[in-house]
Amino acid sequence: MTYLDANATEILRPEAREAVLAALEAGGNPASVHAIGRAARRLLEAARETIAARFGASPADLVFTSGGTEADALALHALGAGRRLIVGATEHDAIRSAAPGAAVLPVDGQGSADLDALRRELAAGGPALVCLMLANNETGTLHPVAEAARLCREAGALLHVDAVQAAGRVPVDFAALGADSLALSSHKLGGPPGAGALLVAPALSAELEPLIAGGGQERGRRGGTPPLPAIAGFAAAVQVVGDAAGLAALRDAAEQGAVAVGAVPLGAGAPRLPNTSCLALPGVRAETQVIVLDLAGVQVSAGAACSSGKVARSRVLDAMGAGPLAGEAIRVSLPWCARPEDVDEFLTAYRAMAERLLQRAA
Repeated sequence: MTYLDANATEILRPEAREAVLAALEAGGNPASVHAIGRAARRLLEAARETIAARFGASPADLVFTSGGTEADALALHALGAGRRLIVGATEHDAIRSAAPGAAVLPVDGQGSADLDALRRELAAGGPALVCLMLANNETGTLHPVAEAARLCREAGALLHVDAVQAAGRVPVDFAALGADSLALSSHKLGGPPGAGALLVAPALSAELEPLIAGGGQERGRRGGTPPLPAIAGFAAAVQVVGDAAGLAALRDAAEQGAVAVGAVPLGAGAPRLPNTSCLALPGVRAETQVIVLDLAGVQVSAGAACSSGKVARSRVLDAMGAGPLAGEAIRVSLPWCARPEDVDEFLTAYRAMAERLLQRAA
């Protein structure tokens, strides 16, 4: 099997697996005061320090969650209260579903946020919370988040950044971005599922009312016993994640080979993640492409992975003005351990598919 769906979930890093197993064997509840509980607490806080340092934050400003979706929901719940919501047109459903009635920030044909539209929205006045992802999960497009943060500061607005897809693939520094909160997810960077984090600016700590009430864990900001094995694996993955820029050459090779047989790349004109390519095959449904490639032993996806197993027309590509191609595009996302052989296997399967299905479509 050739796995090219890393944006759905990354391949588990060996170091993360070892950390998960070690934490499972050690056991303990970080809230317990006996020796095993104190050891668990030390492991939890060491993980907090590791992850916070890696992403330019203070350990005190990191709240562990069950994943990126909960981190986004916590930010909207706590920071959105009493504020107008402005969300990017291509935001993940974790944001869109938690922000009904929000003003929508349009994107250009490459999927990049329209900052002039953001200026106009902010000029409308009143407290606001802007939600803008760092990297889009379908196209890999990188948004101008630092500039958006500057505009928000000038207008007295807050900015929440979903960095779930960007972390581990491009540099992510919470302080340098100037955001007020930032969401992370373990399994998107090679850690286990079940752990995530929300980074919050120190000045906003008092506003962070819990979404999940409980026994006062996470300094009263998120109730429930922390999933220590998943958190330990999260921290281990963060420690070994490197520069993913080397994947860009493999991505480009896959993209160029697909274009040679009729594919249309979407979002390729903007800065984007080094591992992600969105490829449309005109006249051929995305669902058909995913199935045919899967039967050939190549795993890709169409749109987000959080759609209850259904393949539908891409809302992200519609927002970019892709027209019919919005229902004819697949996402190829290379894992951290991708090899040239993986690209060769993808292109062999893609060429055979394109030759057969384009003839049928004609």
